[in-house]
Amino acid sequence: MTDPVRIAVTGAAGQIGYALLFRIASGAMLGKDQPIELKLLEIPPAMDALRGVVMEVEDCAFPLVRNVVTTDQPEVAFEGADVAMLVGSRPRGPGMERKDLLEANGAIFTQQGKALNDHAAKHVKVLVVGNPANTNCLIAQNNAPDLDPANFTAMTKLDHNRAIAQLARQVGGVVEDIDGLAIWGNHSSTMFPDLIGATVKGKPALENVSQSWYEDEYIPSIQQRGAAIIAARGSSSAASAANAAVEHVREWIAGSDAVTSMGIRSSGQYGIEEGVIFSYPVTVSNGAYNVAENRELNDFARSKIETTEVELIKERDAVAHLL
Repeated sequence: MTDPVRIAVTGAAGQIGYALLFRIASGAMLGKDQPIELKLLEIPPAMDALRGVVMEVEDCAFPLVRNVVTTDQPEVAFEGADVAMLVGSRPRGPGMERKDLLEANGAIFTQQGKALNDHAAKHVKVLVVGNPANTNCLIAQNNAPDLDPANFTAMTKLDHNRAIAQLARQVGGVVEDIDGLAIWGNHSSTMFPDLIGATVKGKPALENVSQSWYEDEYIPSIQQRGAAIIAARGSSSAASAANAAVEHVREWIAGSDAVTSMGIRSSGQYGIEEGVIFSYPVTVSNGAYNVAENRELNDFARSKIETTEVELIKERDAVAHLL
């Protein structure tokens, strides 16, 4: 058995946090032989709820859990953290515009970025789940100047999984049949689920579906899936988001030859504005992700990618004072 990995989770008593902690503690994220220490952050009004969650974790008697720390101070939660999963964020309230949400969360992710910079392990892997995830990630990353920008990622794995599942259902297959699918851009209604480079049982995906279905049904359904779930169950995605977060970190650490999707700092790949947090198709090896090269992009794809890029640039400019 190796030394415990320190895993910080923010918003740990929330719906996603509640769904997430038991998956982490069971070994689903880092493996059945990897001991862990959970470092759980919540806001002061939620500390009693967090105490109840910890009681449940204790009552599961997970053999991998060596210690659980609860706190309302980011500096404590991130001390020595090897992995930081930034789940907690302020949800959009009545009458709030996206710019208002960006401003409200800006203060949270500014503080957390600074705390990560000063207290986390230098190799820390940071996953931002809390929305708007791409720009929250950008804020945190820019407030951690001593950490490698490559340590910060935003989650688009949930969109990736949704896109795979809906394609598999449409073609009458299973998710294992799908390869090469990717999500480009922002985790928002402008994201672009790309089937141009995807295959179904080794054959081009777009040979299995009509272009009209792809453009008029599939893309909007992936872009609006979160809203559809809220309309159906009265609250936002929780278990599926937690599952995607587990898979994102597992792939980041253990590697993945298959193409997956991650929001990462653009270095200008595919002509995207440098510095924004942009979802790309990536592969992962030795704990490092690499943007998949030479993806075919036709005019339709480029127009979709440009739309989501423009949105991210506008979001970046709206929080420029926090960067």
